Amino acid sequence: MDPLRNPFAPGAGSRPPELAGRETIISEARTALGRIIAGRSAQSQILLGLRGTGKTVLLNEIENIAEDEDYLTSLIEAPEDKTLAELLYPQMRQVLRKLSTIEGARTAVNAALSALRNFASVFKISVGEIEIGVEPTPGYADSGDLEFDVTEMFELIGKAARTAGRGWALFIDEVQYLKEKELAAIIVAVHRINQKSLPVVVFAAGLPQMAQLSGDTKSYSERLFTYPSVGALDAVAARDAIRNPLHKEDVEITDEALARIVEKTEGYPFFIQEWGHHAWNVAEKSPITLEDVERASVRALERLDRGFFKVRMDRLTNAEILYVNGMARLGRGPYKSTDVANMLGKKPTSLGPTRASIIQKGMIYSPSYGTVDFTVPLFDDFLRRRSGF
Repeated sequence: MDPLRNPFAPGAGSRPPELAGRETIISEARTALGRIIAGRSAQSQILLGLRGTGKTVLLNEIENIAEDEDYLTSLIEAPEDKTLAELLYPQMRQVLRKLSTIEGARTAVNAALSALRNFASVFKISVGEIEIGVEPTPGYADSGDLEFDVTEMFELIGKAARTAGRGWALFIDEVQYLKEKELAAIIVAVHRINQKSLPVVVFAAGLPQMAQLSGDTKSYSERLFTYPSVGALDAVAARDAIRNPLHKEDVEITDEALARIVEKTEGYPFFIQEWGHHAWNVAEKSPITLEDVERASVRALERLDRGFFKVRMDRLTNAEILYVNGMARLGRGPYKSTDVANMLGKKPTSLGPTRASIIQKGMIYSPSYGTVDFTVPLFDDFLRRRSGF
C-alpha cells in the first residue's frame, strides 16, 4: 500500500494518530488546568511509566490543552549533564518577556525580571549576549539556595501571570534525572504557589520510581501531585489504536492480524506504532492479513534491535551488560536481586554498585524492595535474541 498514506507514527515522542486509552489522564489534566487558571486549587501531575508508553506524547498533548486555556507554556527535558537552574533560566525569561507585552502586568514583570537577573548571577548561568534590561534588586532570588530561589521565582512569575490574566504551565520530561535537591526545589515551589493560589502548574513525566523518590524528598509531595500511571494499553484500547487509524484510511485488518499485533506489542503504544507502520508497508492491499503481520514483525524487530534497543545497550559497561543478561536469563521480571546474584555466581552486596549505576542510567528500576525490572518493555526479549539464550 502507498507508504505516503501510512497513518502510523513510530518514533520517540511522535503523536500517534489515535490516543486510545488515555482519555482519563487527558480529562484530569484539562480539569486541573481550568481550575488553576480560575484561581481554584488543583494538583500538579507526574506521569509515571516505562519507556515507550507515551508519556512524552501525553505531555505534548497536555501542553496543547494548556495553550488553549490561555497558559504560557515551557518544556524542559532533564538531562544528566545540566543543572535545573540552567534549564529553567531561559524558560522563565521567555515567559516573562511574553508577559511584558501586557500593559497592566509590566510592574510585576519587571520585579520578576530583576529577580531573574539575580538568579542568573548567583547560579553562574551564562546568558551570552542576552540582556534582561532591568537592574537587579538585592534580596530577591539571590540567596544561592536552590529551593528558596526557585520558589521565589515561581511566586514572582505567578504574580505577574495573574496580573496579566494568564497562567504558566511548566512541563518537565525525564524528571527522574533531576538531582534530589533539584526535585526538592520543584516540590517546594509547587507547595508555595498552591498556598498562594497562583496560576502556575507543573506537569512532569518520569520512570515509575519517581513517586517514591518525590515522597522521600518531601513528605508532603503526595498532596501536591497526582501520579497517573501510563502503562500498556488494555486489549480494547490497543485494538482501537491499530484499527481506527486504518479505518480512517479505508483500510481493513483481519481479526487474526489484529490479535497478533496486540500479542506481539503487549499493548505498548511505541511498539503498536512500529508494528502498525510495518504492517501497512508490507501489505499489498486491504485487508491487512496475519501473513502481512508476520512479515512486518521481522522488520519491526530488526529496526528495534538496531535502534531503540541498541542505543540503550550501548550506554552500559561490560559489568552492567553481564548484570542485565543475568536478569534476562531468569525470564520475565520483576526479578529478585538475590536471584540475579545467584545467576551470576556473585554475592548480592558485591553487585550493589553495578545495580545502582544501571538504575541511575534509567535502564532498570526497583518496583519494590529487593527487586529490579527493566524500564524498557521487551528489553529482556532483545537480550535473549542478542545473546542466543
